[in-house]
Amino acid sequence: MSIRLPASPGAWAVAALGVLFVLLGLVLTCGGIWLISLGGSWYYALAGLGLIASGALLTQTRIEGLYVYAAVFAFTLLWSLWEVGLDGWGLVPRLVGPVVLLALALASLPVLMKRRGAGKIAGFSLAGLAVVTVAFSALVANAQSMNPLPLPAANAVVSSDPDAIPVDADWAAYGGSYHAQRYSTLNQITPENVGKLERAWSIHTGDLPGDRPGAQNKYASENTPLKIGNVLYICTGKSMVVAADAATGRQLWKSDPQVDDKSIPYTAACRGVSYYTVPAANPADPCANRIIWGTLDARLIAVDARTGKRCAGFGQGGQVDTSANMGQPIPGMVSITSAPTIVRGVVVTGHQILDGQNRYAPSGVIKGFDAVSGQLRWAWDMMRPDINAAPPAGQTYTLGTPNMWTTASGDERLGLVYLPLGSTAADYYSSSRQPLELQYATSLVALDVTTGKPRWHFQTVHHDVWDYDLGSQATLVDYPTPAGAVPAVVLPSKQGDIYVLNRETGQPLTQVAERPVPQGGVEPQMRAATQPHSLFHTLRRPNDLTERQMWGMSPIDQMVCRIQFRQASYEGFYTPPTTERRYIEYPGYNGGSDWGGVAVDPARGIIVANYNDMPNYNRLVPRAQADANGWFPRGDPRLDQPTRARGGGMKNHAEGAGDPQANTPYAITVNAGWRLPFTGLLCKEPPYGGIRAIDLRTGRTIWDRPLGTARKNGPFGIPSGLPIEIGTPNNGGAVVTAGGLIFVAAATDDLIRAIDLRTGKTVWTAPLPGGGQATPMTYSVGAKQYLVIAPGGHHFMETPVSDEVIAYALPS
Repeated sequence: MSIRLPASPGAWAVAALGVLFVLLGLVLTCGGIWLISLGGSWYYALAGLGLIASGALLTQTRIEGLYVYAAVFAFTLLWSLWEVGLDGWGLVPRLVGPVVLLALALASLPVLMKRRGAGKIAGFSLAGLAVVTVAFSALVANAQSMNPLPLPAANAVVSSDPDAIPVDADWAAYGGSYHAQRYSTLNQITPENVGKLERAWSIHTGDLPGDRPGAQNKYASENTPLKIGNVLYICTGKSMVVAADAATGRQLWKSDPQVDDKSIPYTAACRGVSYYTVPAANPADPCANRIIWGTLDARLIAVDARTGKRCAGFGQGGQVDTSANMGQPIPGMVSITSAPTIVRGVVVTGHQILDGQNRYAPSGVIKGFDAVSGQLRWAWDMMRPDINAAPPAGQTYTLGTPNMWTTASGDERLGLVYLPLGSTAADYYSSSRQPLELQYATSLVALDVTTGKPRWHFQTVHHDVWDYDLGSQATLVDYPTPAGAVPAVVLPSKQGDIYVLNRETGQPLTQVAERPVPQGGVEPQMRAATQPHSLFHTLRRPNDLTERQMWGMSPIDQMVCRIQFRQASYEGFYTPPTTERRYIEYPGYNGGSDWGGVAVDPARGIIVANYNDMPNYNRLVPRAQADANGWFPRGDPRLDQPTRARGGGMKNHAEGAGDPQANTPYAITVNAGWRLPFTGLLCKEPPYGGIRAIDLRTGRTIWDRPLGTARKNGPFGIPSGLPIEIGTPNNGGAVVTAGGLIFVAAATDDLIRAIDLRTGKTVWTAPLPGGGQATPMTYSVGAKQYLVIAPGGHHFMETPVSDEVIAYALPS
């Protein structure tokens, strides 16, 4: 057989296209055969063989190559519709690449038809146009139409707590109040006029990482300011507090605790500060009204709310070392990144104990301090119920116990604080955990602020080895029942389940079922036979992941994800950790619901929850291999240089991506979100995050939609600029107002948006200078309502860092 060489530039172009088809076909064929051997789809191998045949013919400028590709494309189209129907996001990796190749093939028609006449060109062109039209129509179907249910009839329930802080002109606590409803009675801004919202002012705090090695890639302030009177109180990533005029943004004072970069744990964050008024004090006295907050180096600081000067009578010179007796003081291992909760004059704080470092990390003890003197009132060490303050000389609180890194809520009337706890240190291994740790880990604990003793607890995960710690602040509501309103707590979880509990007793007010879960893994004897599931509501998708849900920008990377899926251990929700191969954790450790929590409109009886919908791709790594990788815990002398090990030292990677878990048999490597290294895209199809309105009375979904556009996301880290609502990963919460609006940023598209509570539709957006991974807040000065957000950015979410705080308002 003679080989015919191309005779013109056009023929050379067609031959080059043929070579491209052959190369793509070889990749698909080899990968497809691998996938078949794992029990996966046959499509890729068959399509690859078709591409090879088509490409070989095109290199000879034979029109039969186009015929073969047309058959491959028809096969691809039918297979795609069979697998995912008209799911637009599902069709993207299956059809976009083949449509591009079809367009290139059609462009070669003039060359291929020279010897065949022009009569068939129109037919091929029309066929191609029809195919592209079908593909376009399918992609348009991606716009997920919402048919929201009617809102519940307004039936306001008066709070059962007479001391609850009203949330109207002021925003006096991290969650609006210590009930953490993130609801404001302000109604000046409405769906009808929100389109006129404009910047009123902005302020720069001056806290940026710059080029400091210990701070780069570690900033994420996550701050929600407070507003009391006419003053706004802002906290920055490095624990600085800035007071600003709430109407103009003019800085009034700044307090810098001079935290060293070495004390940054995983993230330089300060979610909030707390405000306290000393009972019966003369308002003109210094520190009669005070701002109290925690720092990255575990100090509790109190300053005068008017001047920013330290409160001399609080601790030693206005500060208390909260890390005393918690274990070896390694910088960055013990931090405070969330606002303290103050109930009955007791400042309650937990600590962020740096994850994944050591089974015997510093203690997760919870401490209560006098809000006036700073004196330790009590300490709750779950393993040492015999002690209620400092341990005996020479001893420490129990090492490695579950900690509370997030924010507590509080009930002044009941004298309770509600602590969302994490798991024992070394999140992914449980054999060394003690009975009391197993009892309290991953639980909401109601603690009596007078005694520091637990009143009740409710556990959301038994023997947690999935890092499903309770990251959300619980929300206090009055839950409507046929017998009347019951004081309740709404508890979101990383698994997506939302529980409603009696906040006096901890008993569920809605149904909870214990359901069987997968067994086995590296510790089969430690796996619980069942896990709790909320029958009230879950943000989790109803079905487990399947190979069909694997995604990418083309058939090739989708095929790679399908191979990874088939290679991994996956038995559904609560798949146990494994070491011989990767395992899939779905949902991943970002939720469900994380530290942004939920917002509740108590007048309309609606829960507003933004959430994540992504898996993690994990593996337990044997100790010898982890040591060979240089995965040592922070503070280990083998870390000659701060950045030698991905899992230790300054830890500037995704949480869990090489964490040593010292003093256990295994380290852990986590591919958070399950991303492909060469494209950066996630292996699961979108959406990756959403926002939902839920009827508080029944748990039914009123509406549900993706949250976040693709404008700042794309393959290889290149922003696509597309305004399509893909539903991005998100961190940070929402605020809901009596005006019928939800304000939320959180997503990775660097936008703040207003959503109509009735319909779920976005009615206003504004671009932000940094990532919006923070919960906004709203307040009024005079007759004007303001919306404020601190878009500090987030290294883990890969959004830009900013030190700007922005206020929006309607035109005067």
